[in-house]
Amino acid sequence: MAIAEEQMVKVFVELHDALYETESFWAKPFGSDLYELRNSPWYAFGLHFYDVVRAVRSKPDEKARIIEVVRPSGHKTLRVVFPLELSEADRLEMLRSLHQWRAFHENCDGRLYAVDVEPEGDYKAVCDQLWAWEQAGRLFYETGITRE
Repeated sequence: MAIAEEQMVKVFVELHDALYETESFWAKPFGSDLYELRNSPWYAFGLHFYDVVRAVRSKPDEKARIIEVVRPSGHKTLRVVFPLELSEADRLEMLRSLHQWRAFHENCDGRLYAVDVEPEGDYKAVCDQLWAWEQAGRLFYETGITRE
């Protein structure tokens, strides 16, 4: 079944020290307050594509709030911010070159992208390439690892 045909709902997480107070995700409900995330985070740390999370509702008509990761997916998230002067064509060329390491991107606003590295991908190679581009002034990046 294609993702578009699956039943999806929105769940959210509260953010701390971020531009926004919350971030929402498309998720596939599994029942018993369990959901599988179906997009990469832009701002939340410690959450990744296909993670299974527990999310609860304060009220029946509200979105469920993520309270924990129940089963990590093995995916890893990186966030990339490009300077305004870098063209969209250059951004996309750089991001597409990461596909060789099983890293795929989602566009947030034209400058901010989430890069999802699949479990079988080469996370170190992706980080090494992003670091080289950051040192060259072509972008800024950060990991999606939970800040301790």
